[in-house]
Amino acid sequence: MRRKEVGEPIEYQMIAANIDFVIIVQACHYDFNLKRLERYLIMVTEGGATPYVLLTKTDLVAPETLAVQLAQIKDAGITAPVLALSNVTQDGVDELKSIISSGKTYCFVGSSGVGKSTIINGLVGQDLLETKSVSGTGEGRHATVRRELIILENGAMVIDNPGMREVGILSSNGGMEANFSDIVELASQCHFRNCTHINEPSCAVLKAQETGEIDLEHYNNFIKLRKESEFNLMSYAKKQKKNKDFGRFIKTAKKNLYRE
Repeated sequence: MRRKEVGEPIEYQMIAANIDFVIIVQACHYDFNLKRLERYLIMVTEGGATPYVLLTKTDLVAPETLAVQLAQIKDAGITAPVLALSNVTQDGVDELKSIISSGKTYCFVGSSGVGKSTIINGLVGQDLLETKSVSGTGEGRHATVRRELIILENGAMVIDNPGMREVGILSSNGGMEANFSDIVELASQCHFRNCTHINEPSCAVLKAQETGEIDLEHYNNFIKLRKESEFNLMSYAKKQKKNKDFGRFIKTAKKNLYRE
């Protein structure tokens, strides 16, 4: 699993390898962000792992707020399993433990302070990973500074990751199809096979957005992520070609030097 390197460089940053499941963690009361969640899902799907969505700190929001967030995830066409828990009340902890199977590797990703390390400590049964006290609003503080793999008592393996401030998409071919399946399905009904779903006539996607069948923010995020992926992938390919051309130049120069 990898993401675009933070900042201007168009390069990959490796997050983890040989993983079976990725648990995307968002805190209900301050960190819930549907657009960022869709980015994570694309990144996970592109890496070939199976995603889970985990909403934490449910004790800090009203049940109605949690219900709205769950509905938003469903309405966005996200099909990944969604869990919700509170480390304070322990609600949902048993459900999380039930999906952790022996011999499988689970990678936890999400923003700083959403409770990843605390959750893993609960799975281990001891305070193995460093955590920090939460703020007055319940927001956690950044504690994890390196990736760490831990073997649980049942033989499952979990990976803790530092919080991610940016989730850049460098390639999203399979990820877009899997996580925007509602839009991809509608796209097959468009009049033009190469429809961009921006301003073409007889576009089934635009029609669905206008009638409310597809949420406007969901549609806008689809267009934005597709453009970002195409731009970054093209820039990455150009950089790779430039590096190869420079490598050939050096190789040729060395041969000429040895001949002299």
